[in-house]
Amino acid sequence: MTLVPMTLGLVFWLDLGIKLVVVAAVVPLIGMVIGYGEMKLSAHMQSRVGPYFAGGRYGWAQLIADGVKFIQKEDIIPAEADRPVFKWAPALVFLGTMALLVIIPLHPSTNGIVRDLDVGIFYALAISSVSTIGVLMAGWSSANKYSMIGGLRAAGQLIAYELPLVLATVGVVIQAGTMSMQGIVQAQVAQGWPFLLTQFVGFAIFMIAALAELTRLPFDMPIAESELVMGYVTEYSGFRFLFFFLAEFTNMFSMSAIAATLFLGGYAIWGLDPSNLLSPVILFAKVGVLLFLMIWLRWTLPRLREDQLQTLAWKWLIPISIVNILVTAVLKVVV
Repeated sequence: MTLVPMTLGLVFWLDLGIKLVVVAAVVPLIGMVIGYGEMKLSAHMQSRVGPYFAGGRYGWAQLIADGVKFIQKEDIIPAEADRPVFKWAPALVFLGTMALLVIIPLHPSTNGIVRDLDVGIFYALAISSVSTIGVLMAGWSSANKYSMIGGLRAAGQLIAYELPLVLATVGVVIQAGTMSMQGIVQAQVAQGWPFLLTQFVGFAIFMIAALAELTRLPFDMPIAESELVMGYVTEYSGFRFLFFFLAEFTNMFSMSAIAATLFLGGYAIWGLDPSNLLSPVILFAKVGVLLFLMIWLRWTLPRLREDQLQTLAWKWLIPISIVNILVTAVLKVVV
């Protein structure tokens, strides 16, 4: 009688373990693809060729070559650094990135998502703040003034933009009536159109806040090469330096996938059965459009000043997102 529960528990943990291994294997691939795309797109925007020789024509193996180079480099730790904190900071940032991928649905079946949590979007927004702790650890433990300033800037920026990021999703949750990522996609399918049509204000706020969370231009104040060398990453070398950049590119994918799921219907497209085999391709196509938007904005807009960055969050994005929540709630009840 006790064998059945034990067998079911073993199957559950085995299934979860396999999915987590797949996620861990996919993270470097995602980082390399997005990194290559950014290098090529930025080159075209600046009338350059970009990667061309590594791996043959078009330089498709450039990121592989860079990865091998970083792994071979010496792992240097400053003499005055807090060694344990310095070592674990990149790993914490990277783990926070991987943890975001487990709640992104690729297909309506149970195998189309690692874990379909009832509080999926709440989990995603909570776990995304783990990377903030890693950035603070990196800035404080490096025993470098540039790193410390970069860490403090990152803390102020990420705390400011966590609020509009969270508030932008509340309107979607009100409309869908659930925080499950699968449930939000299914609510859009049942409704007949994506939430973007009714939550376009929330979508704009979410994308702006996501760029700030990723510390990408025009919100790259924690890095600011012309001011802080490389900010909180200044003292890192080798594979630890690589972890930060893999985390950035993978976070771009995660934030784009969450935005596509919340506002663009996720893996669903109207006119096709959501359970078809093209569901992951549909989601990746939507994610690709949002990734292009992020890369395009990086190479188009100038960096904001620190006061402009904070003003945008506290005086504009947060009040507008609160008004959006109130309007959505009223329309939900009345209409």
